[in-house]
Amino acid sequence: MSTQDLPAAPRSLAESLRARDDASLAALLRRRPDLITPVPTDLTQLATRAGTRASVVRALERLDRFTLQTAEALAVAGDPASYEELLGLMAGDTPDEAVVAALPDAVAALREQALVWGADDRLRLVRTARELLAPSPQHPSPTGLGPSVREATAGMSPGRIQEIVAAAGLPSTHDSVSAVTALTGLFRDRARMTALLAQAPADSLDVLERLVWGPPYGQVTAAPAARLRWLLDRGLLLPTAPGTVVLPREVALHLRAGRAHRDPEPVPPAVEPAVTHRPQVVDATAAGQAYTALATVEELLKEWDEGGPAVLRAGGLSVRDLKRTAVALDVSEPVAAFWVELAYATGLIASDGEADERYAATPAYDEWRERPAAERWATLAQAWLAATRTSGVVGGRDAKERTLSALGPGLDRSAAPEVRHRVLTLLAELPEGAAPDGETVLARLRWERPLRGAQTPQQDDDLRTRLARWTLSEAELLGVTGRGALSAHGRALLTTPDEAGPGEHAVAAAAAARLLAPLLPEPLDHVLLQADLTAVAPGPLHRPLAETLGVLADVESKGGATVYRFTPASVRRALDAGRTASDLHAFLAEHSRTPVPQPLAYLIDDVARRHGHLRVGAASAYVRCDDDTVLGEILADRRAATLRLRRLAPTVLAAEADPATLLEGLRAMGYAPAAESAEGDVLITRALAHRTPPRTAPAPVPEGPPVPDTTLLTAAIRAIRAGDLASTTPRKSTDSTTLAPGELPRTSSADTLATMQAAVLTGESLWIGYVNAEGAASQRVIAPVRVEGGFVTAYDHTADEVRTFPLHRITGVAELADG
Repeated sequence: MSTQDLPAAPRSLAESLRARDDASLAALLRRRPDLITPVPTDLTQLATRAGTRASVVRALERLDRFTLQTAEALAVAGDPASYEELLGLMAGDTPDEAVVAALPDAVAALREQALVWGADDRLRLVRTARELLAPSPQHPSPTGLGPSVREATAGMSPGRIQEIVAAAGLPSTHDSVSAVTALTGLFRDRARMTALLAQAPADSLDVLERLVWGPPYGQVTAAPAARLRWLLDRGLLLPTAPGTVVLPREVALHLRAGRAHRDPEPVPPAVEPAVTHRPQVVDATAAGQAYTALATVEELLKEWDEGGPAVLRAGGLSVRDLKRTAVALDVSEPVAAFWVELAYATGLIASDGEADERYAATPAYDEWRERPAAERWATLAQAWLAATRTSGVVGGRDAKERTLSALGPGLDRSAAPEVRHRVLTLLAELPEGAAPDGETVLARLRWERPLRGAQTPQQDDDLRTRLARWTLSEAELLGVTGRGALSAHGRALLTTPDEAGPGEHAVAAAAAARLLAPLLPEPLDHVLLQADLTAVAPGPLHRPLAETLGVLADVESKGGATVYRFTPASVRRALDAGRTASDLHAFLAEHSRTPVPQPLAYLIDDVARRHGHLRVGAASAYVRCDDDTVLGEILADRRAATLRLRRLAPTVLAAEADPATLLEGLRAMGYAPAAESAEGDVLITRALAHRTPPRTAPAPVPEGPPVPDTTLLTAAIRAIRAGDLASTTPRKSTDSTTLAPGELPRTSSADTLATMQAAVLTGESLWIGYVNAEGAASQRVIAPVRVEGGFVTAYDHTADEVRTFPLHRITGVAELADG
């Protein structure tokens, strides 16, 4: 093959992209989805967008540590740099086999993301990336290297440069450029540099040792010490500003044995297991915690069933309401915030939208509650995995120093879903039953995303680290892990990649539910009544039994077995709900494995005998009783003074208080009144469940544009290719002037019409400029089929379909060059 047959090296990123196949372009757009939002008109625009600062920063932030180190090395290498030069910067004089093996993949990753372009003999880092990563006084390089000799001597006088050249033992030159070149060559020559440094005083070498790994800048006085003067005279330190000197990059690389980084990290740190359990123990523990999670969410919603706490004016729960919720759930406040946010992310609670806005259960809660326990858990787990709202930041401060409250604004952290999924994936890579060492998980995440949050891996308070810690604790609370190890049902949730659609997520949730279902305890239909007016539920109860028992008794303690206590107030609550004494006796006898204790039977009968002896109605309110002696006792009681009672008849008292206040006041005095309707019937007061209007769960806030699916990628690449064809196709000269690529043709309406009509007859393709209804101009290659009524129907190569164009929107037309 002759030299003329070899493909020419690309002269720009656009030309490099133009040489890629569709699979390579698809890989680029999948890794950097912001590049097709919106779809570029051609490859030149795609290259321009790939070099913008925002896009490059986003791409750099998603590099792993070694790939980022490779980009940092290219930023301090020549432009362009050869692969051998890059390898020398990464591996040094004594190459590490791991670095040598990993470097091709790192370069390929940079090429795939269009951060590097060019062949191996001419590697070029995208200009914006070089500006971000190259060293400067304002932004030191992560490599710790300073400016080159040429950059550091840019403002130095020619005389001073010649003095440095002479002191370094080099012959004098006629100009500063050749002098700097000679000095640079000296510093890059290992043998001559070794000989030069062998002459240096020991304390001068100590100065170089302190600067070699960065930062490369130091301070000097107007009269430098002898050890500094020796270095300054020979250019081993160069002044950059009054009182400031810098170690030139070439000198530092010699002292580093050619390495750009002190510690290249080609291999990701391994996630080490801390302890290993039997998988059956892990699954059983996780299943028990999953059941506790369901019980906790149900208890939270039951607590808010009749209307929960008020919504703050700025949104969210008040600190007092969060504390009350934590007490009701018997958990700490951060854990209570997690359960509240989880129920909100699942769409089970929301604000009711009333004038006096409060939080309450949604209609979706009633549907969720009726589903099997395993399916309910899978719904919670899927919502947790996808949620961007992060309960861990509750109690912190936002950018305006406002406290972040549970259910309030400002809790979205777009990186949360990715971190959760990645942490659980790392756990899934361990042997079954292995619980990881948490610090090794954090170290791995820092290697995979070194620029996220904190800029140095030593800092432990960056966002990704905190998200990872919260993920490990929340997964245990939710029952995704057991004893720190990923459970079988938790592993099933991860079978779907991040970009999978709802259908794939539903399949994963169903698989997790199937694995969890056999591990959950079966609901019981009985309790154990005890003589101390308590009932013990040795396990989870069927919903109807639990709901009725929850009305008849108060929960005293929870755990593996729930203890209920019967009190006069709880029995009265059941009677107010429409139950009779005989109903309660029959209920307890049916569902107790032990005989109904006599004290409990007496308690029910005693409360029932007094229940309804007094009747309260609306006057504002009244009290009536067949026994006028009881009414006399009430009037004589000083505690009734606030009710403002007066006798209307021997058996009727009137009050200025409303019926509800009158009921509470009489009950506080030790009586057991019952409310009655306007017709004189006893009112049955069941707790009415308060529900919000239909609400949707909060949508996660994406970290950036979503990863495009295959269909969108195919369409986008086809449009970009066609647009590139339209912008780069050679045109015939018009009026003795050749149209440059990207320049829209300008022809008169008559010429446009005549050229279109001729192309219909000849079947030739044309290049047109077109302005759409929104005023956006574009170039298109079309093959006209028909021209009539002010419109041209043509096959549009850009869109790969037949379209109709109004002639008045065509700016001009040009014929394509032959061939």
